[in-house]
Amino acid sequence: MAIPYAKLPSWAELGVMPAVNVIAGFVVAGIVVAFIGENPAKAMLILIDGALGSLNNIFYTLFYATSFVFTGLAVAVAFHAGLFNIGGEGQAYVGGLGVALVCLALDHYLPWWIVAPLAIVASALFGAAWAFIPGWLQAKRGSHIVITTIMFNFIASSMMVYLLVYWLKPLSAMGPSSRLFEAGGQIPQFSGMLKAMGVAAGSAPANLTLFLALAAAWGVWKLVWRTKFGYEMRTFGFSPTAATYAGISSVRITVLAMLISGGLAGMMAVNNMMGNVHKLDIDFVFGAGFVGIAVALMGRSHPVGVVLSALLFGVLYQGGAELSFSMPSISRDMILVIQALVILFAGALENLFRPLMYFIVPAPTPVKEAA
Repeated sequence: MAIPYAKLPSWAELGVMPAVNVIAGFVVAGIVVAFIGENPAKAMLILIDGALGSLNNIFYTLFYATSFVFTGLAVAVAFHAGLFNIGGEGQAYVGGLGVALVCLALDHYLPWWIVAPLAIVASALFGAAWAFIPGWLQAKRGSHIVITTIMFNFIASSMMVYLLVYWLKPLSAMGPSSRLFEAGGQIPQFSGMLKAMGVAAGSAPANLTLFLALAAAWGVWKLVWRTKFGYEMRTFGFSPTAATYAGISSVRITVLAMLISGGLAGMMAVNNMMGNVHKLDIDFVFGAGFVGIAVALMGRSHPVGVVLSALLFGVLYQGGAELSFSMPSISRDMILVIQALVILFAGALENLFRPLMYFIVPAPTPVKEAA
């Protein structure tokens, strides 16, 4: 008999199990769609076509996925240190302030390829600074990281409204937003690059920030699994008592992990602000900070899993928008239900099918020591 919750081979643990859970989530979502009188198979085809059916749709999917990679990595890094950072939304907001300050100051004078690296650094620094205070309070005062990061989400939102209304909004603007960035504050989009080569690719906002997201994923893998600090962070996240006994500073791990996490969340702002809306406004985060939690959970806090999970949620966001347009009875709220079911099976019910997997994929046999 298999040992309950015994470890499966890595390829099954990180590949097959998440895939089975995602499929189960979509099956249950299909049953919900059937209950409201729509054809689940037709709805699924519309969703997939809306996300992947054309080059324009693919670029929209990649645009959403890019933001989710950043926020998913932010949550994943904190998870490895035993921290639940749900402040990615606020950290991305404040990271956007860093991007805006750089672009508004330099977009008239410098080209985008000089402004963009400066904006990336600013977004990471501003996001890290916003995560530093909850990290320090957790490390030095014992304040619960979940509570403080939630509070800082609301503080960031209110602060951004104040700054936009009273400091950054031009006189001619009707809503709370900054002026549009000039060409020096705009990262090239894939569709525009292809259009210059004579390829029609629509107007989707996917841009070069995608490569920054993939580089960030590689950097997180290198940090967590190939450095001394990453080993200390994982040790502390697995057993704080054992880590402290081994001489690992809980204050250093907590603060540094939150700084890295906040910096990654802040970098999400580059994708939307410099690659899409070309300004600082209230809605540029569009809930990506909270989606990052689901992305990290589904991706098992591994960078490869985070990237794949971010792609899935990009498909759900873009395909869901097309689905709600083509089938009015399936509202945007229903799309949220579908996303929630996927998260439910991939997160809370991740072990539901594990006993069945033991009959299909036997657990690895321990290597016996030589006598």
